[in-house]
Amino acid sequence: MEEPEMQLKGKKVTDKFTESIYVLANEPSVALYRLQEHVRRSLPELAQHKADMQRWEEQSQGAIYTVEYACSAVKNLVDSGVYFRSVEGLLKQAISIRDHMNATAQGHRPRLLHPGWDDGEEKNPDLTHSGPKESAGDVHQAEVRADEESLRAERAL
Repeated sequence: MEEPEMQLKGKKVTDKFTESIYVLANEPSVALYRLQEHVRRSLPELAQHKADMQRWEEQSQGAIYTVEYACSAVKNLVDSGVYFRSVEGLLKQAISIRDHMNATAQGHRPRLLHPGWDDGEEKNPDLTHSGPKESAGDVHQAEVRADEESLRAERAL
């Protein structure tokens, strides 16, 4: 009978030993050690991915800023058509005044291009005048005053 007792005691010892090994293998400090190993192995790769993502984000933000700036520049260019037409009208008026001044300086009777006429046809104000006949000096002064008034009106815009 000693043999079955010995077997029972041997089985108890091996069971206790197995349980102790199992507890040691699954102890929290061992789990933390394994977690630490995993983090140590995967951390450099994760850090590289993070750096890549940050670099891509910066490049994307730069590209977005560039596109937004280009879009606003195009929009401003489209909106500036009004200003170009205004400058064109002022240039036409300045050319007309210059021609008027050159003709006056040479002693010729100037043929004015009225700023309101779009057909480019020159008109002589003397032909459209229905009041009493004025002298050439009076007509010239009236034309200069009209030109000055139209310049002031354009500047007010």
